[in-house]
Amino acid sequence: MDPIEISYGQLLIGLVFIATAGGASLFLKLGLERDIIWGTVRTFAQLFLMGYILVYIFRMDSAAIILLIFTGMILFAALTIRGRVQEKGVPYLIPTFISMFMSYMLVTIVVTYFVINVEPWYEPRYFIPLGGMIIGNSMSAIAISLERIFSDIRKRRDEIELYLCLGARHGEATGDIVRESVKAGMIPSINAMMAVGIVFLPGMMTGQIIAGADPVTSIKYQIVVMLMLVGSTAIGSIIIAFIVRNLCFTKAEQLKI
Repeated sequence: MDPIEISYGQLLIGLVFIATAGGASLFLKLGLERDIIWGTVRTFAQLFLMGYILVYIFRMDSAAIILLIFTGMILFAALTIRGRVQEKGVPYLIPTFISMFMSYMLVTIVVTYFVINVEPWYEPRYFIPLGGMIIGNSMSAIAISLERIFSDIRKRRDEIELYLCLGARHGEATGDIVRESVKAGMIPSINAMMAVGIVFLPGMMTGQIIAGADPVTSIKYQIVVMLMLVGSTAIGSIIIAFIVRNLCFTKAEQLKI
């Protein structure tokens, strides 16, 4: 069973939903019209570009090139997070990239090599899409963790400095802040596990079913995806929370922000 082909004309019909969202923004004076239009343009451009690029990527048989492409995807995600998290007092871009690289690379390799048993493990038809799912979903979790840790440190600045004056180290003064930021980053992926299959059918499963795959096989893949998202979210949020927390203080235990 082959998927039904969508023509460019049919694709443009979908813009009625964008028009609806833009009209609602104008009517309610939300000020989101520019973001909606720009987001739509980027969606079309980036996805079509990626579609044509993937045709060539899937033909590659070099682990170095595949890992380099994956690293570039992670770097772009880190830059996107920097655009969303407005914090100038702490240089968190490089730590964010490092934490994302470590967690995403580890989880993706474990999934392709040990869980799915792809030969070779860097087979781009599996490695790039699965890694892209990890990056896309976990990127939001890391952004939430960063937002939470920066905002909580600012809100509780007086309390933290009191702890420091009493002789506590910054780890003791901000332990609960780190825990709450990691928790905030992990909750969306855990909630998704609670609702998957009943409230909604995820993209991985839906795409395979539409493409004609056996539903049970699609379900197995989706379970793997849900599990790896929780794992990557946990690892990435924990690493970034501890690294960024340390960057918020000087060696003399003084708060920078």
